[in-house]
Amino acid sequence: MQKQTHLTQPEQFDLVYKEGSTQTDRFLVLKARPNQLKISRYGISISKRIGIAVVRNRVKRVLREILRLSNLSPGWDIVIIARNPSSSGHYALLNKSAANLLTRAGIVK
Repeated sequence: MQKQTHLTQPEQFDLVYKEGSTQTDRFLVLKARPNQLKISRYGISISKRIGIAVVRNRVKRVLREILRLSNLSPGWDIVIIARNPSSSGHYALLNKSAANLLTRAGIVK
């Protein structure tokens, strides 16, 4: 996985939070904003309310893999925020949720 595909700075997250469009469902919240680059970058935000560190890290790993395998259109900054039910969600549920949100936002090719 390339570092270029990640949002790493708090300023990058803030910009997506402030200017991005929002799509939501039961498991995830997706915020997306065009970035004028030839790549799409993404970040994952998970609150401590989701569960203990083991659970949060598992959800992050699953979401990273889902985004890695997605066919994202270039030119987007994306932040995915996990909601509380995502802690009990399996890969298939989170994959379906993320695919639905990415399609609704127009980010998937």
